[in-house]
Amino acid sequence: MIDHALFDPATIDPDTKRLNAEIVAAHAAQADPWSLPIAEVRARRRAGTPASPAMPRSARAETMTIYSPGGPLNLRVIRPRAGVKLRGAYLHIHRGGWVWGSADEQDPWLERIADTSGFVCLSVEYRLAPEHPYPAALLDCEAAALWLAGPGKAEFGISALTIGGESVGAHLAVMVLLRLRDKHRLPRAFRGANLNAGFFDLGLTPSVRNWGDERLVCNTTDLTAFADGYVRNGIDRRRPDVSPIYADLKGLPPALFTVGTCDPLLDDTLYMSARWAAAGNGGHTAVYPGGCHVFIRYPGAMTERALELIDRFLMALA
Repeated sequence: MIDHALFDPATIDPDTKRLNAEIVAAHAAQADPWSLPIAEVRARRRAGTPASPAMPRSARAETMTIYSPGGPLNLRVIRPRAGVKLRGAYLHIHRGGWVWGSADEQDPWLERIADTSGFVCLSVEYRLAPEHPYPAALLDCEAAALWLAGPGKAEFGISALTIGGESVGAHLAVMVLLRLRDKHRLPRAFRGANLNAGFFDLGLTPSVRNWGDERLVCNTTDLTAFADGYVRNGIDRRRPDVSPIYADLKGLPPALFTVGTCDPLLDDTLYMSARWAAAGNGGHTAVYPGGCHVFIRYPGAMTERALELIDRFLMALA
């Protein structure tokens, strides 16, 4: 049961309010990303900005190459540190609206999962839109999941597999689970899913439509542009193979849903987690007062609580 008091603005702590105001101000001081060439926005994102400082790259990371329908596909691999028992694998799918982002922009999260849970972490360098629209990213992530569920198990000497991602990464993670179930008859290839602030309805939920112009990480314009860049005109965005909120969700593994109450994608998580629970899949929904979109991107006490819950959820799946 979700406590309705979590949505009371009075429950937002001062540090979270301060952080949110700083993020909004930092975005307002920058050029509108849609006024710049995509390549420039991607480069700025990789370098880091005041609104979104770059996360350190891991010195432990390796690159593996497998093959997908689009050709060679790189997986960024971070193994548990020396002395940590290898217990399984975590397939990570990065955020960025299907348009921005890369597999090496969240190494600290993956190092933490590797060292805490004993999972080797693999982040997928999937093809980006609009150059490669739907279903390119999904096909790449599907190929990575199939490889990990097959040859990858022997490659790493593991059996426990988990999957997850943030924002559109959470969307792609769910889509992969659905394709494994329906196309490949592998409904339980992965033991659980870590789904952070997912974008599950490309037709746009009310919280996205009603958010407005304030860019607290993202706004209505951004999310609309992401969906438009990923899905070509003429494709029904309520198709279950486009927006997983409309899919039959039965037979999927337990999931941890994480979202803040100041996230335009709040409805996406609330709706999807309710449908996940109704399908009998199990899991947990964690709602954090005042949390912005993928708030775990920003250090703080609330972020640490959320990451600790993710740690516990994944460790229980090994």
